Amino acid sequence: MATYASEDPKWTAAWTGGRRKLGRDPVFGPWVREIGTVYLAETTEEPFFYLARTICYQQLAGAAAATIHGRFVEALKGEVTPDSVLRVRETTLRGAGLSANKLAAIRDLASKVRSGAVQVHDLHDQPDDEVVRRLVQVRGIGAWTAQMYLMFRLRRPDVWPTGDLGVRAGYARAHGLAEAPTAKALEPLGDRYRPWRSAAAWYCWRILETELA
Repeated sequence: MATYASEDPKWTAAWTGGRRKLGRDPVFGPWVREIGTVYLAETTEEPFFYLARTICYQQLAGAAAATIHGRFVEALKGEVTPDSVLRVRETTLRGAGLSANKLAAIRDLASKVRSGAVQVHDLHDQPDDEVVRRLVQVRGIGAWTAQMYLMFRLRRPDVWPTGDLGVRAGYARAHGLAEAPTAKALEPLGDRYRPWRSAAAWYCWRILETELA
């Protein structure tokens, strides 16, 4: 059983409610009992820092992503802000290991945040759909990345990332399906788990790495 600390009592309560609901589900129940209650690790990074790191980590294994992100932070001398990203030479950031696409995405994020075209300072006060609407305006940030921000930075309890292959595969394994459902097919299947679909998605990921006793 993995257990992490949560900084937000409301999120902890939402996880508890989600676990109870899923624990009573005839399909998810055995998995929930095996995996146990899981809380998210604390995160206190500023929105820009968090989003820039997310872009660094896209499509990379954890160790490689962490190395590149660390070099990126070093290149900025620890000051990960829109101004510092736009001030430092592109060649310096490329030297940290960022691909051309990731560099373009981070600089686009920096430019839009600095200009106010995309406001991130008050995302915690916005409804889920507004958070997604804002973030997908940035190059390199799609619906999936925005949903991950909702779940893991803002601790929103009712996110259902149907485009995530792991969620779809975990759902299929739990239900004994030969093939994972498409994103479109999975969307209505999550309705029964409202308002705790984030917990359902989290358990789908964990199911892929868990064997029932």
